[in-house]
Amino acid sequence: MIELIVSKEKFMRIILLFGLCCIALSSNAVVGSDPDATTIVKQAIDAVGGENKLLRLFRARETVNVSSDPEKKVPERVSIYEPPKYWWTGKSERVKNEAKPDEPATFLVWAWTLTILTDPASKLEVLPEIVESEKAVIGLRVSGTVDPPMDIYFDKSESRLVRIDWRSDIYRFSDWKEHDGVKYPAKCVGFKKSSGKPWFYSDIIELERLKELPEGFKRR
Repeated sequence: MIELIVSKEKFMRIILLFGLCCIALSSNAVVGSDPDATTIVKQAIDAVGGENKLLRLFRARETVNVSSDPEKKVPERVSIYEPPKYWWTGKSERVKNEAKPDEPATFLVWAWTLTILTDPASKLEVLPEIVESEKAVIGLRVSGTVDPPMDIYFDKSESRLVRIDWRSDIYRFSDWKEHDGVKYPAKCVGFKKSSGKPWFYSDIIELERLKELPEGFKRR
């Protein structure tokens, strides 16, 4: 009788252990198929060269065509970016309120350089998977450091930035290039959510990482 009781106890332990193993395996399967925000951020930053290579202060020779005509000729301009607080074209400051930056473009630059994802104050939420340009993409909603929240989408296979949804616009990125160990999208086309039509085209012709502000520039 004692041997029978012991056998039953061993049997119950085996059943319990088997159940715990199944739960653990199930949890691992969920994590593997549905990455959390930390995993998505790491994969996206690794895909462009790593966090220490992210662009935080840089000069860009660029064109910005604010029209629906992609062939319209526009002059080049030279900008220096240190998002989200600073942006100079020539030597003119574009952000007038450092405490509360009032220039939307600097937030867009902050996002496509991915440095917004490294700010401790950024709150990240995983978005449902969608299809963009016939590719599966995964997204993050960023809040806390940007208002309204911004949705940033990455190619699921390569972890590269493909799209940003913010305010009334959708921004699509392409033409990847590399400078000083960091990969970046040189082209961006902005579309209006309401109509789906493009309203601007930007093209980075040349980009240079800066270690410090050039002479004649200063932060407020």
